[in-house]
Amino acid sequence: MKLLPRTARFALMATLDVALHARGRPVSSKQLAARHDLPPRRLETVLQALVRAGILKSVRGPAGGYALARERRRLSVGEIVRVALRAEEEEEPDVAPPLLSSVLEPIIAEAEESALRQLDDVTLDDLHARAVTLGFGERADASGDFEI
Repeated sequence: MKLLPRTARFALMATLDVALHARGRPVSSKQLAARHDLPPRRLETVLQALVRAGILKSVRGPAGGYALARERRRLSVGEIVRVALRAEEEEEPDVAPPLLSSVLEPIIAEAEESALRQLDDVTLDDLHARAVTLGFGERADASGDFEI
């Protein structure tokens, strides 16, 4: 059973990819999409939501793309997931039957909030360290600082 929707997973993957590959220059959505075999349009909505939330910043121009807006250690996984969940809700407003909305949704919401509180304790820096250990990037900046 998967607790996080695809949009949240893509948001986490995209943010981690930017953390791994930016190294002083932005990561284009085309590069990001190609690296993960995804259509660029699929990622663009999520990337823009992350920019509006101050997690990523957008750099315009021919060498433009996305970079972290804050240090990895100051970005929690829970925050990134919440941004993706809000973006998903805005795209598809949910009209639920009364039994679902009155009985099931409150219990599900409680479980989701509990999971998000746990994800708040995990930082992008934690994910970055794990990804580097597993060979998904180079150890460009061990301090967890972002590059502009």
